[in-house]
Amino acid sequence: MKRRYKIILWIGGIFLIFLAVANILLGMYAPKIIQQQIEQNLKLKCSLSKVSLSFPFTVNLEKLELGDLASIKKISLCPNLFALLFGKIVIHGLNIVEPIISLELAADGKLNLPVFDQKGKAPEIYLTSLNLRDGKIIFTDKKISPEGFQLIINKLNIKVAKVALPLSYLATDFSMSAELLSNQRDVFGKIIFKGWLDYLARAMDAQLEVKDLDLTKLSVYYGNFISNRKLSSARLNLTSIFKAKHNALRISTDFNLSNLVYAQPLEQHPLDLDLVKNALDLFMDTQGVLHLEFVLDTLLDNPALSQEKIQKIILKAAMKNLSKQSPQKLMDKAISLYDQYKGVGKEIKAIFGQ
Repeated sequence: MKRRYKIILWIGGIFLIFLAVANILLGMYAPKIIQQQIEQNLKLKCSLSKVSLSFPFTVNLEKLELGDLASIKKISLCPNLFALLFGKIVIHGLNIVEPIISLELAADGKLNLPVFDQKGKAPEIYLTSLNLRDGKIIFTDKKISPEGFQLIINKLNIKVAKVALPLSYLATDFSMSAELLSNQRDVFGKIIFKGWLDYLARAMDAQLEVKDLDLTKLSVYYGNFISNRKLSSARLNLTSIFKAKHNALRISTDFNLSNLVYAQPLEQHPLDLDLVKNALDLFMDTQGVLHLEFVLDTLLDNPALSQEKIQKIILKAAMKNLSKQSPQKLMDKAISLYDQYKGVGKEIKAIFGQ
């Protein structure tokens, strides 16, 4: 029994010595080698503060800087040494702490992402889990305006893990949460997306939630689709259920738009003070809330969700809600909007058989 303990102690001692020597060698040579490889392949100036090894076999990189593109406080990963013998890279756990990524879309539509310059055949890489904590993405769009429209994704947390059991089940569990910041650094919405995906089987079950999103912060993108007059307030709460089987993806959405405040007061009609000159008001309930339920059908491996398709489906859902309002009042609204929205007026007329 004592002999067995001595063997275990010897093995443990040898492993600790190996770990200590490996840490020294990594600290001396690894940062420079990694910096050179990144600069050579990504054409970005790189700096790396420290590389270390921890038990059982986890490689840690600290304070990684990639030019003006990204800075990362810490990266840790656990590679499978046995898989390396077969020319494959298998990482059992990739942890990324406090990454800050600065993306910029130029006026010509080009994104400032580097092109990986890989010579020869790239090795196969398999990732079994990912944990990203407290990330930030700063997106500047100079295609919208020369000075650049800025959107910040803050407190970004992502977890991805493959389910090991049952063995026939190849789904990947995932969760993502983040808050949105304007260029003034005020929070104007939160996003949560979680569920599972089995891409090989083309199956999925997930839920997307958008909470308290102030749409006026994104007015440069939606233009006058929501309103043909400027809004100073518009609050969106949305829940979408993603279900896919045999590649057929159905997205069921519950859409709520509220707290609508116009930058300019409503222009009153000389004959009827209830008449409005904005298409959005046509679909509101008596509490001033636009509540829609609609379904998008597409393919999981090739989702076709063009803006035109989404607009038509939303409009169709909105038209169903019109039956809750007085036909006469709807006709009055449609007449006042006829010059700007002839198509809407015709659909309303068809619904009520006028």
